[in-house]
Amino acid sequence: MMMDNDDRPVGRVLSRREALALLGAGGAALLAACAGIPETGQATSAPTLIATQAAGLPVTAAKSLATSAAANPTALPACVVTPEMTEGPYFVDEQLNRADIRSDPASGAVKEGAPLDLALRVYQVGSGSCVPLAGAVVDIWHCDAQGVYSDVQDQGFNTVGEQFLRGYQVTDANGVARFTTIYPGWYQGRTVHIHFKIRSDPSASPGYEFTSQLFFDDSLSDQVYTQAAYAGKGERQTRNANDGIFANGGQQLTLPVTGTADGYSTIFDIGIATA
Repeated sequence: MMMDNDDRPVGRVLSRREALALLGAGGAALLAACAGIPETGQATSAPTLIATQAAGLPVTAAKSLATSAAANPTALPACVVTPEMTEGPYFVDEQLNRADIRSDPASGAVKEGAPLDLALRVYQVGSGSCVPLAGAVVDIWHCDAQGVYSDVQDQGFNTVGEQFLRGYQVTDANGVARFTTIYPGWYQGRTVHIHFKIRSDPSASPGYEFTSQLFFDDSLSDQVYTQAAYAGKGERQTRNANDGIFANGGQQLTLPVTGTADGYSTIFDIGIATA
């Protein structure tokens, strides 16, 4: 297993006409929120939608999202098409239901690194609506500060049996899944990223599954990597600009990270078409 062959982009994004068709009669109202957004056809990816500050949300949720957008003016705008990406070779279906994924359950050892609070708000898009998706299973997994994944054998390491930096949460009534983790490290051939997978409960019929990745601003990563847990690895060669996966929609999936008293925090909105 080669780490520089982490994964490959697949599929495509929806055109504006296709997005309108998916959203139905309310599509024009939803997409109107996207004025000024570059044409989605510029990227190559599989079809799904991100739709947040859009018609159909409860008033309280819409106000919350509007506040978030005001605080993060560079965050992803509402109701745009965003890429799905392959899961790569490092997904292991551990079925670990936990919010804090920093430790290995067997040994109790906690991975060192800058604390990162990650909240994902998942929305269901279709038929002119955009509503919180409750009961979705959200997995995340990523490498440690030294670029190592758990429970896999790869060139240079063997962590089979360990389960650090992996876990899932089920979205609440507001479509939110929260995690406590660390800022991910890096490894040869890839820019900094977190993998995630959103899927239905195994008993649900019909089911759905959506897999992609989250990215970070390079300048922020440069700052984080001066910290002790990361500094010993040296200077990374692959940044967002020369990462083949990021090139196919990474800007739409870049997290709006803010500093906290002891680390970092981010919240990100994801809309998927489950039908």
